Amino acid sequence: MTTASTTVPLRELSVGQQTYRYLPLDALLSAAELARLPFVLRVLLENVARAAPEALERVLGRVRSGQGDCEVPVAPNRIMLHDTTCLPALADFAGLRDSVAELGGDPTRVQPAIPVDLTVDHSVIAEEYGTATAARDNLLIDFRRNRERYEFIKWAQQSLDNFQVVPPGTGIIHQVNMESLARVVWRADGPDGVPLLHPDVLVATDSHTPMINAIGVLGWGVGGLQAQAAMLGEPVVIQFPTVVGVELLGRLRSGVGAADLALTMTELLRAHGVVDKFVEFFGTGATELGWAERAAVANMAPEYGATTAFFPADEQTLSYLELTGRGAEHCAVVAAYLRAQGLLRPAGGPVPDYDEVLRLDLATVEPSLAGPRLPHQRVALSAVPASFRAAAGEQPALVGGFNEPVPAGAVAIAAITSCTHTANPALMVSAGLLARRAAEAGLRTKPWVKTSLSPGSRVVSDYLDRADLLDPLADLGFAIAGFGCMTCIGNSGPLQPDLDALIERGAVPVAVLSGNRNFPGRVNPRVSLAYLASPPLVVAYALAGTVLHDFASTPLGHDRAGEPVYLADLWPSDEEVRAVVAAEVRPELFQANNEILRTGPAQWRQLSAPGSTRFGWRPESTYVRRPPYLTDLPAEPADRLGFERGRVLLWLGDDVTTDHISPAGAIPPDSAAGRYLRDRGVPPTELNQYSTRRSNHEVMLRGAFTNPAVANLLLPPDERRPGGFAYTADLSSVEPVLAAARSGPGTPSVVLAGANYGAGSSRDWAAKAQALLGVRAVIARSFERIHRSNLIGMGVLPLRFEAGRGAEDYGFTASDELALSGMDDLVVGDNAVLLTVTRSDGGDMRVPLWLRLDTHHEIAYLRHGGTLPYVVRRACQVG
Repeated sequence: MTTASTTVPLRELSVGQQTYRYLPLDALLSAAELARLPFVLRVLLENVARAAPEALERVLGRVRSGQGDCEVPVAPNRIMLHDTTCLPALADFAGLRDSVAELGGDPTRVQPAIPVDLTVDHSVIAEEYGTATAARDNLLIDFRRNRERYEFIKWAQQSLDNFQVVPPGTGIIHQVNMESLARVVWRADGPDGVPLLHPDVLVATDSHTPMINAIGVLGWGVGGLQAQAAMLGEPVVIQFPTVVGVELLGRLRSGVGAADLALTMTELLRAHGVVDKFVEFFGTGATELGWAERAAVANMAPEYGATTAFFPADEQTLSYLELTGRGAEHCAVVAAYLRAQGLLRPAGGPVPDYDEVLRLDLATVEPSLAGPRLPHQRVALSAVPASFRAAAGEQPALVGGFNEPVPAGAVAIAAITSCTHTANPALMVSAGLLARRAAEAGLRTKPWVKTSLSPGSRVVSDYLDRADLLDPLADLGFAIAGFGCMTCIGNSGPLQPDLDALIERGAVPVAVLSGNRNFPGRVNPRVSLAYLASPPLVVAYALAGTVLHDFASTPLGHDRAGEPVYLADLWPSDEEVRAVVAAEVRPELFQANNEILRTGPAQWRQLSAPGSTRFGWRPESTYVRRPPYLTDLPAEPADRLGFERGRVLLWLGDDVTTDHISPAGAIPPDSAAGRYLRDRGVPPTELNQYSTRRSNHEVMLRGAFTNPAVANLLLPPDERRPGGFAYTADLSSVEPVLAAARSGPGTPSVVLAGANYGAGSSRDWAAKAQALLGVRAVIARSFERIHRSNLIGMGVLPLRFEAGRGAEDYGFTASDELALSGMDDLVVGDNAVLLTVTRSDGGDMRVPLWLRLDTHHEIAYLRHGGTLPYVVRRACQVG
């Protein structure tokens, strides 16, 4: 990465006794031009001017004209990964070294070029819960099951440059990023020993990375393939973004919090349409909004489709750095640089020119949940019962193995989980105060509810403990179950056993969680309906036991004197919460946590693995296998992208998520993946999660498209079965997708889909699985941003139907023979592609399609069959 532009002179800045240098924005644009430029674009412009000066002229031209397409090469100063994306990324790194060596190159050249941080947070499962030892017990299970994976990470620590780890049992990637790793202003080595300052810019392999935008740090989620290229020094190239300004007015009413605002914003922006756009917040309401509320809104960016959800740095940012113990010297440097650079937004400053503008009066936000199936299905608290009945119909109460009948709408899981809201002290203290009052009144959690608390940082447990709120939460079953994503990512563990029996009799259970996604089956394969809620509401629903409870008119129970207790009686006031937060959330807690951030528990410290340039693969391993897409790689790429004699493998509908394509939850013993592992000696109790087996392609291929919600519309209605089935190549039978795909080796396959294909988590294996199933193209009405990028990263063509048209307009059949052409001269932008469909009766049909390519890098990746082959050939100076 270029550290200084040859065309823009650097300027000196003195802070205390130290002199720094920086590239000044006011040398690029006039004061009037800078004032009109959104802050997020100021950060991008500085990055280009400093790190890619060869692109500066065209980017400046686009800034000034406000029109046209323009590639923006972004040079992140760091990368973040979590373990379910990192393990496959590390396996890919090891595979890259093997391929480079096999093609005659130097495998030691395959090294991270910039700092990489891995946070191990996606593996721990809420198996033990509601006890004082739950966190310890779950961590022991985690290390027992994942020892081989963690040894592989230790190998990477010994073998890769610029690679550090935040060990298991420490926290969640986004909360760790905010509280500990983000600097806001990055300090790099200058050419003559004078430190160079610039904005902290990162990408990470989690779609909720924009949470860091809350403190003025520019970061967004990318697929693991794109992150790997960035780790090796490739720029993250994007199209010059459309910037949507969201003006926030007024302030939140008493009793309305960050969760309510985040869900309201998700509904608003999803309805407006901000997919692939940058969102920036401004206005008096944004200025007064606290950092925690900003974080909740920014965290939800992938749920409304935006690439970023940027709150420019301001006094709130500086206060947050002080609160989290970043150090007086660093805070002084951040403040001085941001002011000098025009990146610190003053209260009442001029409003930049945005491409689109929306407004929200914060006073209109009301207590809300989201569900029961999608994170942008905001529903007022009072309307939750009606929303459940609309989704599930009328349900009877059932008598099971509990001391009372289990009502309709039974809450099976109540989980305070995920970075979305456990990063918010006000919400966590609210939950604790509510629990204290409930416990004092003698209220208890309903026996069919599985409860858990999984904070995103150990600081959360520290301040709850200081406030004497941990014990009241534990009294209601919300003992700490671990420090990780847990229920939010699907690691919810088993339900109450007696509830499982009621589900077999027709009960429709519900989950209530403080997470950010509630797609059917994501939280738990036995729970298809789920609501996102604030932590105190999670506690309230655990007490109620059903989402049909009317909190306004029906008591949660009776106190020891027999008096009814309503939710309003338990809900703490804003003033009470603020007082506890001010007293107990202190910088020394964050400082102490930062000191042990990379230490890890004893189990982690006891692990060891020798370093080596090339990894020693073990063929018998059920966790870590050499990636097949990096085996026997030819020295030259294929000479054409089109194909002939292809077929449709799957025809899917709208809103197919990466959870549908490649699951993350528990591996069922009777599934194809479960049978594969059991055949290799893995006990049924140790099958673990799909997310932990992502470095074993055999497991992941057997899990592809097995979500019960997957329905292949290519099959006649009486042949459709839940969980991904398809015709074999000779049309003689209907088999699971993997068997159907392997029945025609070498036959190019196509997946047809509707709108929003690949929504959800930034899951590389959703693209890798399709590529290894022989899918050469996905043809959809529209794609989610990261999944489209991941498909290109695996050499799969993301093709769109013409506007207003879909697969149903062409009547595709399993017997159709497909030919794809028109990709000899690809350009950045929309490329016209032709699909020729030959019918079984000899007739043919021509289907016009579009292939959108955002950058020249995407063209190169497709030409080479994916990002990783491109990287290998570049490392070998081949192709």
